[in-house]
Amino acid sequence: MTSLPLLTLMMVVPVLGAVVVAALPTGSVRLARPVALGASLVTLVLAVLAWVAFDAGSGRMFQLTETHSWIPQFGVSYALGVDGIALALIVMAAILTPVCILAAWNDEVVDTPGRFKRYFALMLVLEAFMVGVFAATDVFLFYVFFEAMLIPVYFLIGLYGGPQRQYAAVKFLLFSLAGGLVMLVSVIAVYFAGPGGENGFLVEQLVGNVNGSTGALRWMFVGFFIAFAVKAPMWPVHTWLPDAATEARPATAVLLVGVLDKVGTYGMIRFCLQLFPEASQWATPVVLTLAVISVVYGALLAIGQTDMMRLIAFTSISHFGFIVLGIFAMTSVGGAGANLYMINHGFSTAALFLIAGFLVTRHGSKRIPDYGGWQRVTPVLAGTFLVAGLSSLALPGLSTFVSEFLVLQGTFMRYKVAAVIAALGIVLAALYILLMYQRVMTGPKPAFPEDAVPADLSHRERWVVAPIIAAFVVLGFYPKPVLDVLNPAVRTTMEIVGVTDPSPAAEASGSAK
Repeated sequence: MTSLPLLTLMMVVPVLGAVVVAALPTGSVRLARPVALGASLVTLVLAVLAWVAFDAGSGRMFQLTETHSWIPQFGVSYALGVDGIALALIVMAAILTPVCILAAWNDEVVDTPGRFKRYFALMLVLEAFMVGVFAATDVFLFYVFFEAMLIPVYFLIGLYGGPQRQYAAVKFLLFSLAGGLVMLVSVIAVYFAGPGGENGFLVEQLVGNVNGSTGALRWMFVGFFIAFAVKAPMWPVHTWLPDAATEARPATAVLLVGVLDKVGTYGMIRFCLQLFPEASQWATPVVLTLAVISVVYGALLAIGQTDMMRLIAFTSISHFGFIVLGIFAMTSVGGAGANLYMINHGFSTAALFLIAGFLVTRHGSKRIPDYGGWQRVTPVLAGTFLVAGLSSLALPGLSTFVSEFLVLQGTFMRYKVAAVIAALGIVLAALYILLMYQRVMTGPKPAFPEDAVPADLSHRERWVVAPIIAAFVVLGFYPKPVLDVLNPAVRTTMEIVGVTDPSPAAEASGSAK
C-alpha cells in the first residue's frame, strides 16, 4: 500500500500536461508533442506504481482509496478506488495513451498552429477522464466522468476526423447523451433506494443495500444497462461506432474503441451486476441473446466491408459480444475471460487501427480494393499487420485466444446453446481477417513511380507497434499475472450476485484461476 493519492495524480498529471500544451506560445507549437508524450509517460509510471502497490489477496473490495465529501447535501463524494478489474483497465489506458500520441506524432491535423496544440491537449484530457471513470467509487462521480468523456472525444472526431467527421461526431454524441440521460434517472433512483446520507452514492454502501420492489429494481437495472449497451456497443444500439471509428484519426479510434468503450462492459459488472443482482439474473436470457447476435452480426458485416477502418470497427462489435457473453454467463471462468478479453481487445484493436492508419497514410485510401501486393513493398508493415490480425482472430499463442477460450468455456458450463452459436464468431473472424490481409497484402507487386515507392515502417512507427505486439504475445503465453489480479474481483462479483459455478465444472473453473 502507499499513502500517495496515485489515482488522483493519474488524473492531475495529464490535465496539467494538457494545460501546458494548450498554453504553449504559437512560435513553439512543435513542443506540444514531446510535452504531451512526457505527461502520458509520467502517468504510465504512476499506473505501474499503482499496480505494484495493489494487493490482490487483501480481500478488500477497493484499494488505493481516496474519499472526500464533495456535495454532502446530495450524498456525493469524491471517492476513488480500484479493484483488479478497474486497475487493469487503467493500466491499459496508461499504456495506450503514449502509444497513440507517438502514433499521431506527424498527423496532419492543422490549419492553424492552435489546432495542432489542441489535438494533443484533448488526448491528455481524455486520458484523465478515462482514469476517473474507472477509478470512481461514487456512483454520481462515475456519471460525471462518464459524461465528461464525451467532450474531448466529440472534438477529436469533429475537428480532426475525415470528410464526414461532423456527422460522425454528432451521432456519437447523441447516442451517448441519450444513454447517459436514461442512466441519470437510475442514478438518482439508486440514491433514494439506498441507505442515503452524506456518502449515499458510495458503491461499497450501496452493494447489498439497494432496496425497493422487484419491478423498481429491474427498471433501475435497465436504465444502467441501456447506457452501457450503447457505450459497449451492442446490437442494436451500435450504429454510431462504425461511423465514429471510420471518421476518427487512428489514434483517436484506438482510445475510443480500445479503451473508452470498455466503460460499457466495466459498468455492467460494477453497477448492473453488483447493485442489482436479482435483476441481472432476470435479464440474463435477453442479454445473452443480444450478445450472441452482436458476435455473429458484427462478424458478418465485417466480412462485407470494403473500408478498412469500418471493417475493424465491426470486428469490435463482434468482440464486445463475446465480452458481454462472458460477463452474463455468471461463471468464474466466463467472468475471468470477459475481463481479460477487455484488456486483450484493447491491445489487438489498437494494433489493427494504428497499422491500418500507417498504411492509409502511405496510399491515401481506406478502400481495401485499392491495395494488393503491399507485402512485397513494405514487408515489416505487412508482417506486423498480419500478427495484429492473427491476434484479433484469436490464434493460439496470442492473447485474445486465451480470453475467448475462457469466455466460451465459461458460457458452455451454463448456457450451451449460446456458447455453440457464439463459437461461429471464431470461424467468421478468420474469414474477415484473412480475407482483408489477402486483398491488401498479397498478390503481384504494385506499380509505383520510382520517386513514389512507399517506405516501410519508420523507427518511430516501429516503436509504436512493438509494445502493443509484445503485450499480446506475452499475455498469450503467460496471462497468469493479469488473471491473478482480475480473479478476486470476479469472485467478489459472483458472491454479490449470489451465483456459483455449475457442478461438476467448479473444479475445472478453479484450475483456470
